Amino acid sequence: MKHIFVYNPAAGRNAKTAIAQLKEKMKAYDGKLAYEFYPTKAACDATAYVKARCAAEPNEQLRFYACGGDGTANEVLHGIVGAENASMTCYPCGSGNDFVKYYGGAERFLDVDALVNAVEQPIDVMRIDDRYSLNVTNFGFDTTVAETMIAVKHKKIIGGKHAYTTGIVKALFTAMKNDCTVYVDGEKLNDSGKMLLCTVANGKYVGGAFCCAPRSDNTDGLLEVCLVRPISRFTFVKLLGPYTNGEHLDDPKFQKYITYRRGTSVRVVAPEGFAFSLDGEIVHKNDFTIEICPGAVRFAVPAQKCEEAPAEQKEPITV
Repeated sequence: MKHIFVYNPAAGRNAKTAIAQLKEKMKAYDGKLAYEFYPTKAACDATAYVKARCAAEPNEQLRFYACGGDGTANEVLHGIVGAENASMTCYPCGSGNDFVKYYGGAERFLDVDALVNAVEQPIDVMRIDDRYSLNVTNFGFDTTVAETMIAVKHKKIIGGKHAYTTGIVKALFTAMKNDCTVYVDGEKLNDSGKMLLCTVANGKYVGGAFCCAPRSDNTDGLLEVCLVRPISRFTFVKLLGPYTNGEHLDDPKFQKYITYRRGTSVRVVAPEGFAFSLDGEIVHKNDFTIEICPGAVRFAVPAQKCEEAPAEQKEPITV
């Protein structure tokens, strides 16, 4: 097997430091493992490179490491879909690492020894036309926040580290009631055609901290759909804590505001100009269908370290 680390050389300072450390750690495998690093040249270059590499070496098993955040992982995903000789995993050193939170978080994947020896398992992915998603497809309030962040990120005062806050403020005034009808396997979830937000998940986390799909299983062949109906700003504030902690599906106070379903297909119908977020990428489309592709890719998951036994139990007990 060849191990190919795909990274963005133009990433931020923290990511550059992480890649430098990774390269240093991989020197321990010189002469023991076939590995290489590929620096991407532009947006979507990772997808083009991975596809070309899979096609060029059809008889070679290739494992691609997405070194970055969710965006890098999504580009690598698009490159390996349909390639029987390819698998992927993540070295999460980006600004957003939501997908690996499904497995407990970034630390598990930053253990280089565990990562290169990780066992591959087939996982489900979502498909929307010719696009794919590993983690979450979401729309409504969340997408307004994301679009606003992109628009203001380079502006003084309201941009930079304040961009997320600016996005929240705008959404609180403009995106509390969104025109959109959602169907899960043919069932209409919101007869009013209105909603606050909706997440269609394969992973568990979105937005860096929100456990939107606590019951998700990315090997069960099902999508996790959570639709939140329009609510007041006061109720929104009350919901925020449970939603962040993944308690919203079990909290009886919010049952009248939330519709939860599992299914294999989700159709979304909305007015022109509607936008959704696919693994963090903003896409404009007003009538689309999200389908589950069971076991579509192989994903390498590092083994978890066993917790050490208490000090007094470390020595073997003889009888």
